[in-house]
Amino acid sequence: MASEEELFASVDALLEEEPQLPPPAERAQLREAAGITQARLAVALKTSTQTVKNYENGRSEPKSPRLEAYQRLLKGWAAKYPAHTSSAAPAPVLAPQPEVPETFTGSAAPEQAEVAAPVQAPAALAAPERPAHSATSRRPAAKKAAAPAVDPRFPHGPLAVLDGDGSAYGAGGIVLDCPATTIPELVEWTLRESGLGAAKLNRYGKDSDPLIVLTAAAAVKLGLPERLEGHEQRRSLRLPEDHPVVKQVTKAKWQLTQRGFGPWARIYRKAQGRERQCVQLAVLSWDALDERSWPGVSEMEPADIARVLGVYAMRVITPRGSTAVSGLELMTALRPPTKAVRDEETGNWVSGYNAGSLGTEPMDPAPPEATLEHPVVVNSGWKGGFLNEEAYQWVRSVDTLSDEECTLPFAVGLDLNTAFLAAAARLVVGLSAPDHFHAPKFNPKIPGSWLADLSHIELDPRLPSPFTPDGSRPTGPAWYQTHTLAYAQELGHDVHPIEAYLRRETGAYLDPWHDRLKNAYVDTLADLGVTKDLTDVEFLTAMEQHKQNDPALAAVLSAIKATVKGGVGKLRERPQGKSYKEGETWLALSRPTWRPDIRAAVISKARVNMHRKLNNMVKMTGLYPLAVLSDCVVYPSPGESPLDFLPYAASGKPQPGAFRLGPTPGLAKLEGVQSMLWAVDLMEQGLNPARHIKGGDAVMDEGE
Repeated sequence: MASEEELFASVDALLEEEPQLPPPAERAQLREAAGITQARLAVALKTSTQTVKNYENGRSEPKSPRLEAYQRLLKGWAAKYPAHTSSAAPAPVLAPQPEVPETFTGSAAPEQAEVAAPVQAPAALAAPERPAHSATSRRPAAKKAAAPAVDPRFPHGPLAVLDGDGSAYGAGGIVLDCPATTIPELVEWTLRESGLGAAKLNRYGKDSDPLIVLTAAAAVKLGLPERLEGHEQRRSLRLPEDHPVVKQVTKAKWQLTQRGFGPWARIYRKAQGRERQCVQLAVLSWDALDERSWPGVSEMEPADIARVLGVYAMRVITPRGSTAVSGLELMTALRPPTKAVRDEETGNWVSGYNAGSLGTEPMDPAPPEATLEHPVVVNSGWKGGFLNEEAYQWVRSVDTLSDEECTLPFAVGLDLNTAFLAAAARLVVGLSAPDHFHAPKFNPKIPGSWLADLSHIELDPRLPSPFTPDGSRPTGPAWYQTHTLAYAQELGHDVHPIEAYLRRETGAYLDPWHDRLKNAYVDTLADLGVTKDLTDVEFLTAMEQHKQNDPALAAVLSAIKATVKGGVGKLRERPQGKSYKEGETWLALSRPTWRPDIRAAVISKARVNMHRKLNNMVKMTGLYPLAVLSDCVVYPSPGESPLDFLPYAASGKPQPGAFRLGPTPGLAKLEGVQSMLWAVDLMEQGLNPARHIKGGDAVMDEGE
């Protein structure tokens, strides 16, 4: 039991804390109850009317000594007018969560993920109002909804964009005053005063650290160079250890991660109990936001950048680096490796394995799942071949084109929405280390890598082989992921593996990741006017203009798609840097999420899903594709629209099993239209029409 001295010390610490104010709306209610105008209150507080307005709409908070004076006034009004006060909102209580079943062997039972309900961000969808000193106008949002519940620990949202004048723009239009003039001061302000951060996504996880995004002006004000120059790859650029800012951080007893002070910098101290002390920084002028993932965002006004990143943070995760890094971090945030368990012997609570997760320790892959330079391969002298489960890059031979196809006027490209995400749904993957088997009986329910010979299977040359990324027929035994062999079996062929590396413990590890990203994708598209209830004609029209409806939300959508592909790619991150030598370990191998077998499972299932649709299109329409690149397929067409060749029932409904238009993962949208002559010309040159069908020499991202 605590002593009287300890209890008094604890209470005194509470008394010494910074004064707390009632919610912004209540401040206005109390002032109005007292019959005082904002202008009169501003005179009393010796500030401007606009500042009082900011206090009452939550855009900014007063600082000492004005904070104490304002609190005293509000307390006095609250005592006089108790009907206009509201008791503090209780912390949200999650509904009881179902227990995660134990990991299982063999057949794949669905798992219940212990994931907290995602916090949607409709408030962030509203265009931010400008503070008084900014006259820049912006396009209104496509949709404005009610504000989400605010975590009382993080009243100002997950992040802020700091400009050179000390204004810190948060999600939902809030503007905070940041007095920091050095990086250590900024870190202290963020942790002690800003009210920034985000609640954990799983009850066993950790809260998201606050993110401060620095504009070029803010970076310079804090002593950082406006640009980070060097001859290395952009991702590896960082400040030298003797830079004054790095010295400031060290002198203030803060630490940087191994990656140092680069475009994305993490500054931290060792956690005290449950209290994490960590701030994430992103420097815009150092290319922290890659234009390919965040189109146009770096050039936006700070308030708009905060809106874009705020919506992404609330729907996906607070960014921790590139969208690829964030995609990987989201997996761990939704499936934390550990949870508190009671030690039967001592009765104490200790850290234990969280069933369904990847655990805390990295795991060596099976040799055929590894990369050529991996220590497992180099040290064992492995010569037995490797998995080659990659996305499609296939072009049909022009010799197989019929006269009827050549006379069709158009080539139309269809793109599957987030095909890798669709493949991750209910995907059973291995959770334990691989075991080696000789001449095993094939079981389509066990994830792993199988050596088998599929070269005897006769294939239609007008379709890509489902067994190889380039669509060519296998020439002998090769390693395949479970889904690829299962599809061979589905097509009616016998499968007799020669050997295999299989995992006994399995689970649908990516299910909560899939669910959260799917909701983020569908909700963001809906906010751009592309909803599930549209007819196919309306859907195509909406997709033509959705990016123009709101460029900020269009950037969020782009980032969500990049998070999916990048996250899958990160599962097999290769070594970086010219100094790397084969057989050496590299940083990514220290992560439990370095799992090339899971990446192979996602891509194998995505490629099989694509081939199944191609096959069904032949059965329903007699049409064969011209080319496939990852999740894009090009068909010859009598018209410029997918409606001219996609199969529909007599009722007008799309035929199941083939390509269907729609806004959800796995359904298709129009990628682009060119002439058939254009497509054939590229094919004759050995080029892929699917890569360029969008126009402007578009190059598609194949996932890593």
